[in-house]
Amino acid sequence: MRPRDLILPYFKAQRWSIAMGLFSLILVDLLQLLIPRAIKAAVDDLTLLRANLTGLLKYAGAVAVMALLIGIFRYIWRRCLLGTARYLEADLRNRLLGHVQTLSAGYFDHTKTGELMAHATNDIMQVRMAAGMGLVALNDALVMGAAAIGFMLYIHVKLTLYVLIPMPLIAIGTRILSKHMHHHYQKVQAAFADLTETIRERYAGIHMIKAHNEEAAATRAVRAVSSEYVARNMRLVGITSIFFPLTLMLTNLSLAVVLFLGGRQTLLTEISTGDFVAFISYLNLLSWPMMALGWVANLIQRGGASLVRLNDILQRRPEITAPPNALRLNPLRGRIFFDQVTFSYDALRQRPALADITLEAAPGEILGIVGPPGSGKSTLLSLVPRLYDPTAGRVTMDGEDLRQVALDDLRRQVAYVPQEPFLFSGSVRENILFGCPDHCALRLDQAIDQAGLRDTVAAWPDGLETIVGEKGVLLSGGQRQRVALARALLIDAPVLLLDDPVSQVDTATAALIVETIRAMAGRKTVLVVSHRLTAVRFADRIVTMMNGRLAETGSHQQLLAAKGYYAQVHHLQELDYAR
Repeated sequence: MRPRDLILPYFKAQRWSIAMGLFSLILVDLLQLLIPRAIKAAVDDLTLLRANLTGLLKYAGAVAVMALLIGIFRYIWRRCLLGTARYLEADLRNRLLGHVQTLSAGYFDHTKTGELMAHATNDIMQVRMAAGMGLVALNDALVMGAAAIGFMLYIHVKLTLYVLIPMPLIAIGTRILSKHMHHHYQKVQAAFADLTETIRERYAGIHMIKAHNEEAAATRAVRAVSSEYVARNMRLVGITSIFFPLTLMLTNLSLAVVLFLGGRQTLLTEISTGDFVAFISYLNLLSWPMMALGWVANLIQRGGASLVRLNDILQRRPEITAPPNALRLNPLRGRIFFDQVTFSYDALRQRPALADITLEAAPGEILGIVGPPGSGKSTLLSLVPRLYDPTAGRVTMDGEDLRQVALDDLRRQVAYVPQEPFLFSGSVRENILFGCPDHCALRLDQAIDQAGLRDTVAAWPDGLETIVGEKGVLLSGGQRQRVALARALLIDAPVLLLDDPVSQVDTATAALIVETIRAMAGRKTVLVVSHRLTAVRFADRIVTMMNGRLAETGSHQQLLAAKGYYAQVHHLQELDYAR
């Protein structure tokens, strides 16, 4: 798709509003061009000493009526054209967000949040300016410019031709500078994305910055990217600033020509004093279309560069998709099979995150997964809701390859608590109910109890209406973890994925959560990743992962007897508890 195809359908859909706006804008331009004619008649009457109060009142009334009409039609064109551009801006932003949400998790692993924010704000604003004021300036440059020249030709052809001599210079300058502007606009937008990401990152990490006395370093980092943004803008300004001085200079040169030659024509009575005054008025009106040419080039180049950046994202296709005739898993039994699965986040990495994993979880089974950090435990869980797809091999659910299953159906039946739970900046209630169909809200109290949140909620003055802050910053790590767990339990999905669900809670709360998980045996297929072996020792089966591979499999007692990694960690944790 060409970048301009993003907005052409919108212009087509809003064609009547745009047509009304352009019609009103043309009327405003024509009314402005008629005012000098009224002034010419008044000046001629005054010069020839034939003016009277009645005549002057008539001219003044005509100008006042035209001024009133200009105000009315100016309101209409601003409402239609600039208002339409605002709707375009909103639609583009909604479309961008909707599309970005379809992209796979791998895209966000390599894309900065600040860059996406720059697309959603600055780039879309530039497109809106080009579609709104750019259209207005283009209309003024063509309609008002052509009409002003027509009136000037009517007054005196030869004088008009002298005035128009500088015009080709503006056209040539615009053509030459436009190519440079487009290149520099793209660099400016990229610098803005870096600036946005740097500032966002410093705000998000403000607690860590303070804790390490790194305020000065944070300021230096922001100052560096800010200086680069300013430097790229100044290079752009060095080009764009040529337009307006050039047009003003040429307009004033034309005015000098008019004063000399037009004054001479007036003295020789070849044109009247009124025509001379009207000619200067038209020349002043012509200065705006000449400046509008530069502004149009400016706005269009900005909008064009931003449109290219937006189009690049909207043309990106998600890696995780379902076929048109995707299968449904109703009712889901919950048999999960990892069939010789290999996965790598980056093809350039020497060692894959997962290598030749063959593992099955039966319906209703609780499967514990342990291993050192970086062994691939969290990655294994992320393959079940298809946040990622295996590089080789396949994952099946009830015998069906997950690549052939409808994504919405799969994810509706898989509840997932990641290692780092994410909370939105609303209330505790809103975060627990996130992603919950209407009927599951009836189980809210039960989910709160199962997640060990009952006493905590009761201790908060606002209870479930307590505001959690951005990313849940106002809650402790354990509270955030339990809110995320309650969210997953509320959905009551047949498959439950828990990534280290007790890592940030105290021993008593951990015991309560473990009992909740044990009570699911036979009802749900539960995959539990944990560094605390107390959270998995009761599991039907436990697997140990090392370097992306399965190292051990068995029950708690079998793994202790094997005296491998599991037994060693169990011994160390028993010593910790003994202390």
